[in-house]
Amino acid sequence: MRKGKRFIVFAIIILAITWTAAAFAAEIVIGYSGPLSGPAAEYGQDCLNGVDMAINEINAKGGINVRGQSYTLRLVSMDDHVDPKIAVNNARQLRNEHKAIAIYNPIFGSIAAMMKINEEKRNEFLIMAYTSVPKVTEMGNKLLIGATMPFTLFAKVEADLAWERGWRKGAMVVAAGPYGDIWRKAFGEIWVKKGGIITTDKPANYYTRTDFAKPLAEALASEPDFLLIGGPSATTALIIEQARAKGFEGGFVMIDQAKLDALVQVMEKPLLLEGTIGLAMFKSISMPASAAFANNYNTIYKRSLSWESVANYTSMYALAKAIVAANTITDVRAIRAAFPKVFPLLGDKYPMEIFGITPDGLVLAPTVVQTMKHGKFTQPKIYIWWARTQKEFDKIKKVSYMNPPPEWKPIQ
Repeated sequence: MRKGKRFIVFAIIILAITWTAAAFAAEIVIGYSGPLSGPAAEYGQDCLNGVDMAINEINAKGGINVRGQSYTLRLVSMDDHVDPKIAVNNARQLRNEHKAIAIYNPIFGSIAAMMKINEEKRNEFLIMAYTSVPKVTEMGNKLLIGATMPFTLFAKVEADLAWERGWRKGAMVVAAGPYGDIWRKAFGEIWVKKGGIITTDKPANYYTRTDFAKPLAEALASEPDFLLIGGPSATTALIIEQARAKGFEGGFVMIDQAKLDALVQVMEKPLLLEGTIGLAMFKSISMPASAAFANNYNTIYKRSLSWESVANYTSMYALAKAIVAANTITDVRAIRAAFPKVFPLLGDKYPMEIFGITPDGLVLAPTVVQTMKHGKFTQPKIYIWWARTQKEFDKIKKVSYMNPPPEWKPIQ
């Protein structure tokens, strides 16, 4: 009898171990490392919320199926305080302890640091990069997905719109750091090439400062027609309010990190945005999936949505589809290779449209720009920047759900 009991106990233990292993095997971990505290916390939280919302929706529908097995997704998030060293440590922990196959990050400096480790043999992981810095895809990382277009394209569009307004002199008070440095350099070169003048360049720390009196005073003393500004939206709003308080009546050209959606929410007087050129507000672009997404997001997170949440939400769906298309939950190189199979993602089901992906990992999503004129936001301009022929554009326009319809404008 004792032997029989020992056998039964042993069998139960084996079954328990098997069930536990199966439970772990039925879960795929997605990591997030980004700013969740400090001045950039709002930005980082919006990115995280988008990933979180997509994962919850996918799980509510039963997860994903790979090789006949159903898997749920689990999100593990960590705060890196916009510190590349912490981001790398977070990434190692997410990969080694949680077995994350992909890690999201929205800061170029942190992404660049993570790209030094994500291709290590037997420790590979995908980097889901929400950054518009062109260099991110130029670094040749084979496990990268860039979730937004290069800001150089956005800068060219904004420079054209500023020139059309008759502006010729611009001063720059952009966020300091790798991202802001590259933005200022790119815009300055584009502007000077058009025949414009950069009157002064005064980078400011948008992550620690709240009083921008000195850089603003120096910039405004150069009598610019507009200020190139931008960093986290909350501090960008302070720049605008302080510039107006100093009597500045010119325009603002915003780098793409600063969002009109967020500025309208945090500014006491949104009309101070008169003359602003920036990334279009989400609500200005109508698609079948837009209203439901916005309502669900507001209900769940009790905050207004932004393009950060929209882009990261959509890219998470693309990642889930790529895992299914690759037919593996562990081979991250196969998952990366499967991404071209999942597009297009269109506005009948998603709040943002993605039409494909470049060989170096950049998603093909439109550039959308909007301005405020006479106290009202103008109709957004939608640029299908990768289309080089009318035939290519017509193909995109035929399947797109965007309203207004895409405007074909090659960006040279």
